Amino acid sequence: MNDVYVYDCVRTPRGKARPGGGLADVTPLAMLEGLLGALAERTGVTMADDLIVGCATQHGEQGGNLARTAALTSGFEAPGMTVNRYCTSGIDAVRTAAALVSSGACRTVVAGGVESVSRVPMFSDRGPLWSLPVGSIHMGVAADTVATLEGYTRSELDLYGLRTQTLAASAWAGGRYDRSLVLLNGLERDEHVRPGLTIEAFAGMEPAFAGTPAQDAVVLKHLPELSEIRHLHTRGTSPSLCDAAGLVLVGTDLDLAPLARVVGGATAVSDPVTMLTAGQRAVTQVLVGAGLSADEVEVFEFAEAFAALCLKFQRDLGVGDDRFNVNGGTIAMGHAFGATGAILIAACVDELHRRGARYGVAAVSGAAGSGSAVLLERV
Repeated sequence: MNDVYVYDCVRTPRGKARPGGGLADVTPLAMLEGLLGALAERTGVTMADDLIVGCATQHGEQGGNLARTAALTSGFEAPGMTVNRYCTSGIDAVRTAAALVSSGACRTVVAGGVESVSRVPMFSDRGPLWSLPVGSIHMGVAADTVATLEGYTRSELDLYGLRTQTLAASAWAGGRYDRSLVLLNGLERDEHVRPGLTIEAFAGMEPAFAGTPAQDAVVLKHLPELSEIRHLHTRGTSPSLCDAAGLVLVGTDLDLAPLARVVGGATAVSDPVTMLTAGQRAVTQVLVGAGLSADEVEVFEFAEAFAALCLKFQRDLGVGDDRFNVNGGTIAMGHAFGATGAILIAACVDELHRRGARYGVAAVSGAAGSGSAVLLERV
């Protein structure tokens, strides 16, 4: 088995997923082309044994094996494969790349993800999952269900939302995302970050997922111990949708200085109704597999799939604010589905080097009760 290393990470800024957003007029293909060009310029790597791209909505401009298309149009020599495990697609693309390199099947793989929610809206693929009872449950309703089960208050959720916005604004002001950032379409930063927000602003926001009696009924039938679902999450404590892409150069014995070693990865499943707990389970699995405790990990980059899931993660694993999403997260900066995993890996690697820390974890929860994690060691 080969040791597997991360040699470089690149990602676009995250643009608001709406007309007029910073990347709304940039195709997903163009995002990948831009990152492949930047990666080649930074590393000299213009070919790989494979290019693996995660994408959650493979339809229209994101259909037809976008990875292979990007290789063809950018002149990057690689076969190309597009994968889909909902929001965890980017993490799983990198995990697949690491497995191929570890086994000796490949020496160099570029992996990551892309999502243009502006151009290819969520659910536009009309997949069968969305018509199932559990598939019809909005992730926000699932998050409110977790908040109800765990007993979190609206105030606790609001305080977390303020924390992530404050940290994100500080991180951007301090240049903590500069190393991996590739400017595109004139966009220079993650658009959703809102410096100067106050707790009063959060307290004034309306619940975002109330008024869903049909979905609530499905949840209450599935969880008879609950008498009601307390709808507590607002737009300020929910992940903002965005357009973005990210790529990671994975390999072994390359003529480049590695940034980190891929220690391991894991994918877990959870109840599809309380679906967003699977990312936490994946983290636990990868740590157990590596013989590590959560106390030995100094950097956790956990996709902020709603505030309640972050509070649960921190409480259950005993992870303080000094190690958890220390530069803000997807509530503040945006969630681009298939791209998020690669963006979090880049953030984790950069923070490990900034701190001189040893171990870091990047993890994402996704639809239908899926979750994936990668454990990294700074080199």
